[in-house]
Amino acid sequence: MRAVPITVTALAAALLLTACSSDDGGSEGSGGGAGKAAGSACAAGDLTQDVAANAAPTAGDSGNVTVTLTNKGPECTLDGFPGVALVAGGTSATVAGDPAAEAQKLTLAKQGTTSFTITYQRGESGDQSLAVETVKYSLPGATRTASFDWSYGDVALKSDGDAPEASVSGFQQAGD
Repeated sequence: MRAVPITVTALAAALLLTACSSDDGGSEGSGGGAGKAAGSACAAGDLTQDVAANAAPTAGDSGNVTVTLTNKGPECTLDGFPGVALVAGGTSATVAGDPAAEAQKLTLAKQGTTSFTITYQRGESGDQSLAVETVKYSLPGATRTASFDWSYGDVALKSDGDAPEASVSGFQQAGD
């Protein structure tokens, strides 16, 4: 009688495999999925943001800004680091990924939350700092960006005078 459970298991596995789609571009049919396959790259338009800061009080101090994202769309995936740029007037400076962090693939369910953190060194107003007004960020695999206003002081520049003294973490699972 051992053959029956193995046959049932094999049949269940075959049905699961045929239910999976190899089309990463979207899903067919109608419904609330907005034309995206489950597990496709997260889109900025499907995520709401909440920004909280432990701002650096004076020049030379370190601060961090945490962006928490809540998925209002279908299940999606984040695979890599967020792309972050600090914008000051007509100047935009890319923030590098934290060298100690490792990007991980994260599946975000509907209503699921994740966060990333920008760590920065506050600079004095002048040539060796960036008077940041806005932060723009993009999600891995997405084309649209999102942004928020920066009110946490100037960001120091590295000795090259171009790159900010800042880094961005990978995505971290937030909430339960």
